[in-house]
Formats: sequence, C-alpha cells, structure tokens
Amino acid sequence: MSLYIAPNEDVIANPRHAKIKEVRAYVSRSEDYGASDVHDTSDTHWILGLTDEDGGWDHVTTHPPITNPMSRYPEYSGSRASWGVARVPTVIVEIEDEQGRIGIGASTGGEAAAYVIERHLSMFVEGRNVTDRSVIWEQMWRASIHYGRKGLGVHAISAVDIALWDLYGHTLGEPVYNLMGGRTKQRIPVYATTSRPDLAKELGFPGAKIPLPYGPADGPEGMRKNVSFIGSWREKVGPDFSLMLDCYMALDLQYAAELARVLMPFNLKWIEEPFMPDDYASHAKLADRFEGLGTTTYFATGEHEYTRYGYQQLIEAGVGLLQPDVMWMGGPTEFSRVVAQASAQGVDVVPHGCGVYGYYMAMAFESINLAEFMMMSEQGDTIEPNFGSVFTNEPLPEGGYITLPDTPGFGLELNREVLGLVRPYDAR
Repeated sequence: MSLYIAPNEDVIANPRHAKIKEVRAYVSRSEDYGASDVHDTSDTHWILGLTDEDGGWDHVTTHPPITNPMSRYPEYSGSRASWGVARVPTVIVEIEDEQGRIGIGASTGGEAAAYVIERHLSMFVEGRNVTDRSVIWEQMWRASIHYGRKGLGVHAISAVDIALWDLYGHTLGEPVYNLMGGRTKQRIPVYATTSRPDLAKELGFPGAKIPLPYGPADGPEGMRKNVSFIGSWREKVGPDFSLMLDCYMALDLQYAAELARVLMPFNLKWIEEPFMPDDYASHAKLADRFEGLGTTTYFATGEHEYTRYGYQQLIEAGVGLLQPDVMWMGGPTEFSRVVAQASAQGVDVVPHGCGVYGYYMAMAFESINLAEFMMMSEQGDTIEPNFGSVFTNEPLPEGGYITLPDTPGFGLELNREVLGLVRPYDAR
C-alpha cells in the first residue's frame, strides 16, 4: 500500500517572500562565438578536427582529426561541423521576481527550448517563491515527460533551474556554492580540454584531455595511429602530467576494449565516452574488461546522460567516473542528487564542460576534485572565455586554478550589447 494515507496539499507561496513575476527565454542573434554550440567556430579551430587533404595537420590552420559518432559515415567524417553539431544554439533564461531581482540561466536548445520554457514550464514557476525549487523541478519533470526524459526537454528544465538558483542567490545575497553547503576548497583545480596538451602544461594546467583521432572505421592502421598519437603526447608532456582521452561516442565494444589495452603503457587518467549513451550493455561489458585488464585508468562517461535515473544505470553498469553537465542533465537541483548517489556507491564525479556552472558545482561538493576548462582559442594557445561573448565577467583560470567570487548567485552579467537577444515566444 502507498504511504499516501492523506493527500499532500499544494505549496502556497509564502507571503514573506517575493513571488516570481515572469519567466523569459531568449536566443541570441549575435555572430560572435558563444551564441551557439561550442563547435560553432571557424573551420580552422582545433575543436572541429579538420585536417589537410592528405590527413595531416600543422596545429595552425589544420588540426588532428577527431573521431565522433558520425565518423563511420564517409560523408560526415571530415569535420564535426559537417553533420550539424553546431546548429543547436544557446537558450538564455531570465526569471524575475516582484522586487525586480533577476536570475539568469543558460543551456542549449535555441528556439525549440525557448518555446518549451515560455509556453509550458513557466506555468510551474510564475507565482511561486524561489525557495520552492525542489517542487518546481519535480513538477516541470513530471509535466514534460511526454517530450522530455532526455535531451531537449531536460535542457530546458536545466536552464530554468540554473536561473532559479541564480535568483535565490540574489535574493539572499549569497553565491550559489554557499546555498549548496559552502566552499569545500579555496580554488578549483581545472584541466584543459585541448588539441595541445604541451601548451596546456606551459599555461600551468595540471592535466589535459585530448580527442581521439581515429575510430573503428579507420581499421588497424587507425588503431596504430592512435597509439602513436597518444604516445607522442605522453613523451612531450612527461610521465607525471595527467592525460585524458575523449572518444566522443565513436567506438564499439571490441575497439574500446582493445584501445584500453594498447594504451595502458601511457598511464591515462581516464578514457571518456566511448559509446552512444543508451548502449548500457556495452558500458557494462567494457567496465568488466577494464577490471580484467587491471588498469588504474578510469572508465568515464555521462555528459550526454540525464537525471538521477540515467546516472543510476551508468553506476550499475560499472562506470567509475561520472561526468554530468549541469547545463544539460537537469540543473543544480538534480546535479546535487547525482553527486549524492554517486558518492554513496563509490563512484567519482567530475563536471563536464558547462564553464562557470561546473566550477560552482565543484566548489559546493567536497567529493568533486576538479573541473573542465575548454580551450576555446583557435590553436589552444591562449585562455579565452568558455562562453565567448555571452557574459561580461566569466572567471578564467590562472595557473591551473579557478578562483570564484563571493558575489550573489553565479556572479554573471549578460553581455547584452553584443548578444542581440530576441524573445521568440513571449507568453504575453
């Protein structure tokens, strides 16, 4: 029998707190980087993985190839840009209360997410108190289940949830990490995601993650090239510099297992996201193969997973390092639940991407030891904001560490003059 021996009453807005007046969802019409997906860059940017005609690169106008979920199709194997990964723009959310305080959130999803937010999710937010974030999240999740669970619907929930936490911080005059338990470290160690781990080391980063160049479609020669590629970087950065490898959903089980075996001499910190996220069977089998190899390299994944339910499936599959992206997987409310369930089951967590939002999560949870910094300069040689032109004051690393301010919320200001914000589905 259910424990509902009496019905729960609806939460009534507390008259001591300001009610939320309006939820607004915007897209940017700016041509500057940051208004769209992280891959919305020039063809000569390292993150697109575009080689010369002979498959070579100079790290200036051409760069090492990057294997990806579409590499098995020759038509789309040349560059990440070829299959439209950059065509999902940013959605920016503002939530304003009756006293004029505003919280800001962001995710990917563009006009589609803006529609979901303004025409549906807003009904669970407007008229409520910002203190009611838990019930707001649960109502958004349950009400959106017919188009949510994973992907766009949860991206929209994430943007709203981030904005609510930001507004709560402005309401109390506290940074988000204080609202989630306080500082657990003075600064956040960050590793660099880049095509140039040698330059990352020179810039003071304690480690670097590099993309895998070749996948199963490249055959035995591609595997040999992968070994040579990783080996050359290990030699250049030395034995004590942490190296990680991103496989970006490109592999199959046998290839991933063989890759883990042949790369053991190079002492990788982790091998990341070898499979499409719903292939839980392959995740479980690869975890067994890792254990059989006796390797200390982590099997890591989770940037394309959603909510505590999906992460529980990864934990049960034997994944040792989860990488939730707070901008995608459900926002800070759900992120805190995933950290708790991972900690209780002996699984580590490192936030994926998400810039400043990931830093605040790492600050708030003692069990998170580091965060990711995307090298968004074209050649990976200078430190530039992860969100490009979106914010005027994004914190940047110095000497491999991020220092967070004690300003309210997430401490971010929109760069309105550059963004050209448009509200496509104004509910009013």
